[in-house]
Amino acid sequence: MSQDRPETPLLDRVHGPADLRAMSNAELRQVADELRTETISAVSETGGHLGAGLGVVELTVAIHAVFNTPKDKLIWDVGHQCYPHKILTGRRDRIRTLRKGGGLSGFTKRSESPFDPFGAAHSSTSISAGLGFATARDLGCEDVGDCIAVIGDGAMSAGMAYEALNNAGQMGRRLIVILNDNKMSIAPPVGGMSKYLARLHAGEPFHELIHAAKDAVSHLPRPFQEGAKRARDVVRAATSGATMFEELGFSYIPPIDGHDMEQLLSILRAVKSRAHGPVLIHALTTKGKGYAPAEKADDRYHGVGKFDVVTGAQQKKPSNAPSYTKIFAQSLVREAEADDKIVAVTAAMPDGTGLNLFGERFPGRCFDVGIAEQHAVTFAAGMAAAGMKPFCAIYSTFLQRGYDQVVHDVAIQRLPVRFAIDRAGLVGADGATHAGSFDVAYLANLPDFVVMAAADEAELRHMVATAVSIDDRPSAFRYPRGEGTGVELPEKGTPLEIGRGRIVREGNGSVALLSFGARLSECLLAAEALAARGISATVADARFAKPLDRDLILDLAARHEALITIEEGAIGGFGSHVSQLLSEEGVFDGGFRFRSMVFPDTFLDQDTPDAMYRSAAMSAADIEARVLKVMNLGLLSARRA
Repeated sequence: MSQDRPETPLLDRVHGPADLRAMSNAELRQVADELRTETISAVSETGGHLGAGLGVVELTVAIHAVFNTPKDKLIWDVGHQCYPHKILTGRRDRIRTLRKGGGLSGFTKRSESPFDPFGAAHSSTSISAGLGFATARDLGCEDVGDCIAVIGDGAMSAGMAYEALNNAGQMGRRLIVILNDNKMSIAPPVGGMSKYLARLHAGEPFHELIHAAKDAVSHLPRPFQEGAKRARDVVRAATSGATMFEELGFSYIPPIDGHDMEQLLSILRAVKSRAHGPVLIHALTTKGKGYAPAEKADDRYHGVGKFDVVTGAQQKKPSNAPSYTKIFAQSLVREAEADDKIVAVTAAMPDGTGLNLFGERFPGRCFDVGIAEQHAVTFAAGMAAAGMKPFCAIYSTFLQRGYDQVVHDVAIQRLPVRFAIDRAGLVGADGATHAGSFDVAYLANLPDFVVMAAADEAELRHMVATAVSIDDRPSAFRYPRGEGTGVELPEKGTPLEIGRGRIVREGNGSVALLSFGARLSECLLAAEALAARGISATVADARFAKPLDRDLILDLAARHEALITIEEGAIGGFGSHVSQLLSEEGVFDGGFRFRSMVFPDTFLDQDTPDAMYRSAAMSAADIEARVLKVMNLGLLSARRA
């Protein structure tokens, strides 16, 4: 290690979890302290999710010390708290490659380590997966032992967690669920579950009484035990005890200190030796624990860039242009100032979607529903049916979780819900799990759905205004993560004509580039490079994938020898719709040349956005190369003659 890195003498002896099992409780306590220091040091160099991992340091050490991982399956919900876990499981030498190209993923990943039995980057999946492993074990899979699912309290706001709890309790299989209750997720928690857990904290003395009563009953003479049990149940029913988990069929261990190594080890060892059916351990933790700047931050340093360990100051690149997210939020606020029917919905991402700005301006018209995308969509549909103008702001990758509701509760009923789809395209360090690759394909095939993509921040402002004006059907507009292109912004958006694109650069008829979304700037760069080669390309911005601008597309086909579509998404999206139109109109019958540039048929690992787009062959140089390849097949002069 370099001299500026912390000394970690005990952690240096840990090459895998087996080394922890030979240590004393006091040594494990020291390992936890050193692990926290090492996590802070590593993330200060890489950036990433810090606060969540710091909150589970002791829990991570204790679980690996007590259970026989990787045969015992440890499943982290979401996975952004897994950095300490990665350090302990043979990946410490690569921890400073975190979230970089060719480096460690920022989440659990099956292909990365046998200690990551289940990949995760979306929330609320751990109990379902853990129950699947437990069932496989009971059906004879010998390489599966105990199953431990660690789920944060924020993830308990999603319906899937309740579905899994209900099923696990009914099945009665041995399954260990640890509720990591830090009283927040990315943003402050919302909903009834957070209030319920708060009551459990407040009722802790009653829990002690109840469990003492359980022990006392077992020592009574048998004729008295049944009466005492009934009396104990009456006491429990009269308190705010953990009846929900117990009624679902779990043995519930009431709130314990998730940073007390002695308590954690004692409880986990007892559960390991005595549990028969499903058990839920309620552990209280502090997000950002042990690092003062994180503990003081509103988000407890959920996601950070590189930072100075001493001061906590993050290294931020100077911004050349406002982010797309901020432009969306500011545009929506302006529209809402003139229209009191505009409301906004987010699923536990007010800051990430920019709706924190909307909420500050219109607190009574902004709704954070928790990690519950399905509910968010149908909630917005209900408001639309009542005459409001809801904007449902959800990342592309998270909106996938609400797709059934988009189809059945919005599209079939033709309700004017407006979907603001952030993080469209490749997103960089978060990798494949957070890339917005599929929304064009899964929305543009829905009847009467308006699907737009912003080429730049000015277009985004116009698309917000366009969505406000669409009051007879659902609509969506997508935009990327990060800074805009620096174009001049109008003070207020102007509604676009539905289904109409625009010519941005007129060429001489050899080839046309038809862009859908934020690759337009790359198309223009490619056109400049082609001009230097004597090829004058037309560049057009489609704006709409649904409805298509038939006139524009057919005109481009009629006036050019070749047409190439470019989009930031998977096959089946905009280019496929253009191809269908050209086919139906018989354009291909005369030998017209058409190509569609889409993401490759694979999931791309994390890297910088620029590097990821190069890997996807979507850069300006790639567009230029595609044109040259098409044109080298012949200039089709015979067709034009």
